[in-house]
Amino acid sequence: MTAPPPGVAILGAGPVGLDAALACADAGLECTVYEAGTAVGAHVAQWGHVRMFTPWSMNASPRMRAHLPGLPDDDRCPTGDELTERLLVPLAGSAALAGRVRLGHRVRAVARRGLLKHEEIGSAARASAPFRLLIDGPDGEQLRQAATVLDCTGTYGNPNRLGDGGIPALGEATVEGHITRTLPRTEDPDRWQGTVLLVGAGKSAQTAARQLARLPRTRLDWVVRDPAPDWGEVPGDVLPGRQALVDSARLFVSGGNQRVVVHTGTTVQALDRDGRRVRVRLASPAGDARLTVDHIVGLTGYVGDDGLYRQLQVHECYATAAPMNLSAALLGAGAADCLAQPAVGVDTLRSPEPNFFVLGAKSYGRLDNFLLRVGYEQVSQVGALVAEAAGA
Repeated sequence: MTAPPPGVAILGAGPVGLDAALACADAGLECTVYEAGTAVGAHVAQWGHVRMFTPWSMNASPRMRAHLPGLPDDDRCPTGDELTERLLVPLAGSAALAGRVRLGHRVRAVARRGLLKHEEIGSAARASAPFRLLIDGPDGEQLRQAATVLDCTGTYGNPNRLGDGGIPALGEATVEGHITRTLPRTEDPDRWQGTVLLVGAGKSAQTAARQLARLPRTRLDWVVRDPAPDWGEVPGDVLPGRQALVDSARLFVSGGNQRVVVHTGTTVQALDRDGRRVRVRLASPAGDARLTVDHIVGLTGYVGDDGLYRQLQVHECYATAAPMNLSAALLGAGAADCLAQPAVGVDTLRSPEPNFFVLGAKSYGRLDNFLLRVGYEQVSQVGALVAEAAGA
C-alpha cells in the first residue's frame, strides 16, 4: 500500500482549529482548515453578543499571541464578537495561515482509503492508508486526502432535544419553527414579546434567563429538571461573571422577578401548535401542568456530531459520547470546576484510529467544563506528536 499524502486536515475554524493550524504552520507542516461556515468562528458568532466569564488572559494561546502581539492579556472578559474580531479574524488573515483556511467547506464524513470500520484493526496497514474526506464545498461535493485529521468541530451545531430523558418531547419536531436552540439575541424586545418557555439549567440557560428577564413585555417560564439545582456554583468562585449567573438564577427561584417563574423538578412532555402559539405539557412530582407560550428557547446542552467518524475506529465513552481515554481521565478526576481540571498527557487524546484526534469542546462530549485554555493545551500536545512523526 502506498504511503499517505503529507498534510493535516483540520475540521473547524474556531479558536481550537485555528490554533491547531498555527501549530502546524510553526512546525512547517502542510495543513488545510475546512470550515463549514462562511466566516471563521461560525459557532462563536451565534453567541457573539454574550460576554464570556473567562478573561482575555485565558482565551488566547501563546502561539496566538506570538502571531498577534497586540492581543489583550488582562482580566477583562470579551464578548464572543470581540473574540472573533480581535482574535479569530486576524489569525485567519495572518501570513502564517495564508491560503490554509477553506470557508464554506463542510466535511460530511471521514474514512480510510480502501478500508471499512471493522477492517485492519490496530494494524500498520490501517495506519498507512490515507484518510478520505467527503466535503460539501462551493462547487459541490469533493474528496480530499490527508495523513492526519484533527476534528475541532465543536458541539454548538448539534443541540440536545427538550424531552424527558434527552429524547424529543412529543410533537417537538412539529414546532421546530418556534424553538431557538442558541443563546437568544434580545436587542429587539418586540421579538420576545409574550411568554417564553426556557428549558435547561446550565450557564447558557442562566445567561438567557437573565437576558430575557430584562425585557419589559416578556414573561418567562423556566423549566429545570433538577428539583433542587445548585446552578453549578463553585465555592469561592474566582470568576465573578460565573458567580453572577448563579446569583441571578437563585433570585428568580426566590420570586425576585414577578415575570419569571422557575419550574424545578420539571420536564417537558409534549408540544403542539395552537395557532401561532404552542401548547406545552409539563410533568413534575406535583402532577402535570399545561402552558401556552409564544416562544421556546431550548438550551439543554450540545454534543459533537459523531457521524463524521462513523467509519473510523474511535472508542467512545458510553456515558459522555466523548473519546474514551480522555473521558475516563476526566470522570476519574471528578473535577466539576473547569478551573480545577487535571493535567492529562497526550496518550489520553489518542484513539484506536491512528493519526485521528478529537480536540476542543467536542473531546469533552457531554461534559460541560471545557475551557479554551484546555483546547490550546491539547493542540500543543498533539501538534508536537504529529510534528515528531512527520520528522518536522
